[in-house]
Amino acid sequence: MNKTVTYILLAIIILLLIVGLDRFVIHKKSELPGTNEQYYKIVAVPIPETMSFAGEPLPLDIFYVREALDRELSVNTYWHSATLQIIKKSQRWFPIFDSVLNANDIPQDFKYIAVIESALSNVTSPAGAVGYWQFLKGTAKENGLEVNKEVDERYNVIKSTEAACRYFNKSFEKFGNWTLVAAAYNAGNRGVSRQIERQKSESFYDLLLSDETTRYIYRIAAMKIIFENPQIYGFYIDNEDVYPKISTRYIIVDDKIEDFADFAKDNGVSYKLLKYFNPWLRQNYLKNRKKKTYKIMIPNPPFDHTHESIILNNNGISNAQ
Repeated sequence: MNKTVTYILLAIIILLLIVGLDRFVIHKKSELPGTNEQYYKIVAVPIPETMSFAGEPLPLDIFYVREALDRELSVNTYWHSATLQIIKKSQRWFPIFDSVLNANDIPQDFKYIAVIESALSNVTSPAGAVGYWQFLKGTAKENGLEVNKEVDERYNVIKSTEAACRYFNKSFEKFGNWTLVAAAYNAGNRGVSRQIERQKSESFYDLLLSDETTRYIYRIAAMKIIFENPQIYGFYIDNEDVYPKISTRYIIVDDKIEDFADFAKDNGVSYKLLKYFNPWLRQNYLKNRKKKTYKIMIPNPPFDHTHESIILNNNGISNAQ
């Protein structure tokens, strides 16, 4: 008799737990933006009727242009975690990119090249391309960056963006078209020039280029669309979700530094924070035999998520202050 009662009680408890969990899940789902159905369906992404890159319209009336854009929009929309992470990080780095691009008369849309090149991370590719803008060593030096054992300015967000601008401006002098400039950042100026001469066409959208370079432009366009209309593509970003811009100051150095751990401590930060903001300093020392002048970035306290306020615009993307 006791065993029977025990089994009945266990069955009732399990049933109550199942019902309670089900109600909890339904309640949580109802709090999500949009309809519940959208979280259970894979749907075709909307393609805008018109769009432009750097002020130059995409001919979306051409079937292969529209289909290529559709492909990249679908890939980057349903690549949820990666795209979401980039959107969060963009609020920290886009203000820097925008400032440097504007100072060098480069269209703001070129920041999306850094998005697809590095996902806004200081990464190194298998081919040896480095940083937000993925410079190879030779190209970096050609565009004014210092690259050696102690200092690698490909990792310096401001210096590398300035170098990218130099590359963009030289390419624009050659092509007179920003879409071709973006394509040349992937395929090289010679590669694009060779195809223009061979195919007797100066429009990117009429050129038969490698699949990598072709997709490159449409990936840029797709990321621009998603960033400008995040909620349409299922990305809902609250104020507390983005990575805030961190207030910093600079320390000017024109001599050697024996130990960056001591240097960091003397300036009120940890070695880890020093390296986070200055990954271009590749050693734990700086010999600086040529007595060059460097600007070392130091974050201002507090070092927490509430460092600086972020204001979201109507599309769900913040305008960093």
